[in-house]
Amino acid sequence: MIYWKIFLAFFIPGILGYGGGPASIPLIENEVVDRYGWLTVNEFSEVLALANALPGPIATKMAGYIGFQQAGFLGATVAIFATVGPSLILMLGLLGILMKHKDSPRVKRMTTLIRPVIAVLLGVMTYDFFFSAYEGVGIWQTLFLGVGSYILMEKMKVHPAYVIAGALVYGAVVLS
Repeated sequence: MIYWKIFLAFFIPGILGYGGGPASIPLIENEVVDRYGWLTVNEFSEVLALANALPGPIATKMAGYIGFQQAGFLGATVAIFATVGPSLILMLGLLGILMKHKDSPRVKRMTTLIRPVIAVLLGVMTYDFFFSAYEGVGIWQTLFLGVGSYILMEKMKVHPAYVIAGALVYGAVVLS
């Protein structure tokens, strides 16, 4: 029965919390503090502070922690699935509709118009990353990592995961 309660405690905020973690935090608090009494307000605020301090989505980190606290590893798994479940279901539904109408002129026009926007957003992000790296470690380190990554991935066909791991090791050894 505890798994069902954990599922409901995080699935309902996932459905109603349009806008991501910040929008669903009050809903999660209502479920875990007021409805089920798993945490006090003070404990909830500490969990929220911890979730904010770590990288990644706030709601899933809170769900994993609270689910684990209530029912161990399986409780954490249920809570995380319940948190991402509504978005997953909607995305699968929308993907199904998109695939059903993929030959539609409107859908083709939409995807044709979206691609340049995504390319521009990725370009702006790359520009921002490059200049923040340049300011942080200098031009030579930035160029070395950028050119080295390009050569490894494009010319030598090294998997990106290995390039990222290598860059992390390089940063830890050389740049620390």
